[in-house]
Amino acid sequence: MELAFATSVYPTNGHRAIYDNKRFPNKKQSFHNKFRCSVAVAPDANRVSAVELENKKHNLLLAVQDTQRGLAATADQRSIIEEALVSVEGYNMGAPIDMAVLDGTWRLQYTSAPDVLVLFEAAARLPFFQVGQIFQKFECRDQLRGGVIRNVVRWSVPNLLEEQEGATLVVSAKFDVVSVRNIYLQFEEIKIQDIKISEQLQALIAPALLPRSFLSLQILQFLRTFTAQVPVTNPGTGRRSVGGLYYLSYLDRNMLLGRAVGGGGVFVFTKAQPLEL
Repeated sequence: MELAFATSVYPTNGHRAIYDNKRFPNKKQSFHNKFRCSVAVAPDANRVSAVELENKKHNLLLAVQDTQRGLAATADQRSIIEEALVSVEGYNMGAPIDMAVLDGTWRLQYTSAPDVLVLFEAAARLPFFQVGQIFQKFECRDQLRGGVIRNVVRWSVPNLLEEQEGATLVVSAKFDVVSVRNIYLQFEEIKIQDIKISEQLQALIAPALLPRSFLSLQILQFLRTFTAQVPVTNPGTGRRSVGGLYYLSYLDRNMLLGRAVGGGGVFVFTKAQPLEL
């Protein structure tokens, strides 16, 4: 369109055309109006791409919304989710991992990983077990080739612990960047912490209507500060050699997609508030 304007304004002899304003009173104004219109409707490729990406991310989150984080997903839903995943993953595939963006807390929205789904299945079948929010916390802001990752599971035992977040299970691992998008996890420790006993259990240990004895107070303090740490070891060798590859297929400031290499399942995370452990 701009080439057509150029031809009409500058004749082929190389000299600027001089119009008689009396004969063409609106010629200059008309040209500028047309030029302004042509600039106004020119598409911004980067902006269009960003809008398309946000739409695809929104569609992915809609697809996983009613699956109970993957537990109730049907075969058709899993197929739709996989297509939505691939659509989003294509936007920064092959870009190096930005450690400053990866650093922080991410909340699980969906997974097909069997070792996580078994927790959801247990909570669905057992009335004395609840699974709350699940997070991944990366600590790598000032690192170049690795850091620490903590898988955090909030869980509870109804009537004994507070609902959904009565206790915290933390599985810690070191990770190293081994290629552009792959990290290797070296699991180190499993820890149970942040025990929050229910009001019913507190009343049973130390009834409110009776004077609290030294023993009852000690029991309450022990439960509230209880932690249990178990190193992760290989059952065959007894050495700390448990690990695996994790492919970070998409990453931006509010979404993280991952795939456990070797068919271990996919993960959809969104950015969460900082988590103190």
